[in-house]
Amino acid sequence: MPRAAVPVLAFGLAAAFPSAAVPHEPASPHSAAECQVWARELSFARSVAEHDAAAFAAHLERHAAFGAGRAEPLRGREAIAARWAGIVAGERVRLAWYPTRVTISAAAPDIAWSSGPSLFEDLDPGARHRYRLGAFHSVWHRGADGVWRVMFDDGVDPKPVGEAEAVAFRAGRREACPQG
Repeated sequence: MPRAAVPVLAFGLAAAFPSAAVPHEPASPHSAAECQVWARELSFARSVAEHDAAAFAAHLERHAAFGAGRAEPLRGREAIAARWAGIVAGERVRLAWYPTRVTISAAAPDIAWSSGPSLFEDLDPGARHRYRLGAFHSVWHRGADGVWRVMFDDGVDPKPVGEAEAVAFRAGRREACPQG
């Protein structure tokens, strides 16, 4: 995968954190269903951290769209998994993310929105910027089998940050969903 394509493939990086700072606002309580999506988001991130391509693909809705706001979104589980293979393998970049918010509407209980920060670590020893911090926003769908899968994902280029911001990002990760 061309190095320039990595930001385009950024897992749902969004302008929500334009300063590239990790948000530390207190999380409001989540419902039990929102906590299911929280756990699924962590599982999705773990599939990349563990370089598990099959698990990564299993988190994708069959007709998912990544880069949903772009002129030509990447469509379909197989196409997304193929394009993300290098990221999942950790060949040039290490990608990490975690949720800080999940929202489900009572009007659409099988659709969820999740967001949080994401960190790209360039593995090239000569990289100009080792770390880039952004944010992701994803839309999840709960299938007839009860499993939540990513349906839509979008983002913008992450911003270069230093070691301190990378450490803060890692310290901000919470395994436990703030349940109400």
